[in-house]
Amino acid sequence: MQAVQLYDPEQLIDWINHNTHLQRVKADDCQLVQDIEARAKVMMLPAYQYLWGDMLAWGVCVPKNAEQGVDYMWQAARQGLPAALEQLGRYYAQGTFVQKDPRQAALLMREAASLGLVKAQIAWVRMLVNGLGSPLDYEEAYRWLHHAVIGDAKQHAEASRLLAQLAKRMPANVVRRAKEYR
Repeated sequence: MQAVQLYDPEQLIDWINHNTHLQRVKADDCQLVQDIEARAKVMMLPAYQYLWGDMLAWGVCVPKNAEQGVDYMWQAARQGLPAALEQLGRYYAQGTFVQKDPRQAALLMREAASLGLVKAQIAWVRMLVNGLGSPLDYEEAYRWLHHAVIGDAKQHAEASRLLAQLAKRMPANVVRRAKEYR
């Protein structure tokens, strides 16, 4: 077994945003569990709180404890980690580990989208198209997603489809204004 270097916070956030963080911990043979826990509990670093929370919630390298895991994700979300806000939004939308609460899901997803997380922007527009949120949210959500840089072709196509659906709910001048604003 080879010693594993502690995760660089920027690299960890990239893994989180690509949902590969838990696979990385497993691939490293769970060698960093104590370091991850310390950075979550003692140093209170949001990316590590998220990672520790996800490990607890799903029982990766530690005994499963969904309640404590979600609490750590909330701690990361309160510090403004977009991925934590987005994941909690999905949990409330789907009823994973928590009671299904579309209103709470919409609030969390909107906040994550406002912080520029493309995955959250797509999810937020999808929520709006499906009737959550308010028509007052349309222009802002359209603007965020329209101006997002999306390198993945599949994700880009989904964003385009959702923007077209949202545009049907908006006056043409509002769509034009959302496209112009940068």
